[in-house]
Amino acid sequence: MSAAEKTNAPHRRTEPPFVRWLLIGIALAFIALFLVVPLVSVFTEALRQGFGVYFQTLHDPLTLSAIQLTLIAAGISVPLNCIFGVTAAWAIAKFDFRGKNILLTLIDLPFSISPVISGLIYVLVFGAQGWFGSWFSDHNLKIIFAVPGIVLATIFVTFPFVARELIPLMQAQGRTEEEAARVLGASGWQTFWRVTIPNIKWGLLYGVILCNARAMGEFGAVSVVSGHIQGQTNTIPLHVQILYESDNFAGAFAVASLLTFLALVTLVLKTWVEYKNTALRGTAFTPVPIGKKAV
Repeated sequence: MSAAEKTNAPHRRTEPPFVRWLLIGIALAFIALFLVVPLVSVFTEALRQGFGVYFQTLHDPLTLSAIQLTLIAAGISVPLNCIFGVTAAWAIAKFDFRGKNILLTLIDLPFSISPVISGLIYVLVFGAQGWFGSWFSDHNLKIIFAVPGIVLATIFVTFPFVARELIPLMQAQGRTEEEAARVLGASGWQTFWRVTIPNIKWGLLYGVILCNARAMGEFGAVSVVSGHIQGQTNTIPLHVQILYESDNFAGAFAVASLLTFLALVTLVLKTWVEYKNTALRGTAFTPVPIGKKAV
């Protein structure tokens, strides 16, 4: 390097070692305090009275009913949100049409509304005194304080997750491959299944994982529309609340450990998806922050 280049080169600064270690220490302390300690405490409290009480709580009929209802709500909402997410992302990323910005805004709506408010909206619409409550009552159909209301509330709070992961990904990929497939004679469905889906499969799986985790852990909206009927409309989070409020702390932490285990599985699957995408494509898969609009 010449003297002129050395003179014009930017002055580089290296932080002292104690600064780096201080920052690392602060980060590790934060993780330990807000992640590791709560995680350990959940399982510690769950097993405080022994494995017998732990498994007895998990085999309780009310607990099994809460688990079953949670699986039903997630089993219905996740596939529906997957279909909606892929459809919305495909339409927004691959086509130009009127109302695209309105659709993007509607997708972000659950992020800007409190889950409790969204549950209240369903009560005002489908409740006994709601807009359609009398019609459902006349036809002996029950939405609020029943399984359909829980499913609807879960769908509402989770439907942006898949779409918001796929929209930026599909916009970044562009339309070149789909247009080439159409020029070569592929039909719309052939283009979708053989070109679009293979290109988005890891982003789709990532969105499904997040959607499923939120569906099983949702509390606010489900709490409003469930009615807290034990054995009928209580999901796992609601059952944890009831056990805790009845001073059954060991039972509450035992059931809460199921959700904690779900969170750990979600993190493992998330890491696996990122690793597979990196290994296959040679570039890191960068998940899009949920709620951030694509440019």
